[in-house]
Amino acid sequence: MKEKRPSSGKIELHGNGMGVPSPEDIERRAREIAMIDERNPDEFTDADWSHAREELMGSENNEPPEETPDNSNVTGEWEVTPDDRGHRVPRSGIDDEEETVGEHLVSDGREEAAHDQMLEARREELEQEGGIT
Repeated sequence: MKEKRPSSGKIELHGNGMGVPSPEDIERRAREIAMIDERNPDEFTDADWSHAREELMGSENNEPPEETPDNSNVTGEWEVTPDDRGHRVPRSGIDDEEETVGEHLVSDGREEAAHDQMLEARREELEQEGGIT
């Protein structure tokens, strides 16, 4: 199985387009996570909040890049002339085996659909038990 790369955040939530999630959106998602885990949604945990925030906003990368012998030395200023057109530099962090943008969108859609199905199933269970309306 592929190693999952850090999430970049949701662009759609419950079938609706989404911009930057508000604290209310994150809280609502944390309550949904607690409900799916068969806990009281009004008593969601910090872990639920963190999980919801990561799902909606993506994970943050606050780590500085690793210093290697290739990037640690400053070689001097670049010589730029009008006839210098530059050259293509390989994109760092992009391997042929990593998922494409399309594959990433499809997997995000599947994850959101699975979340919605689990949430709806839990709501139906609670309705049968007489817990919510």
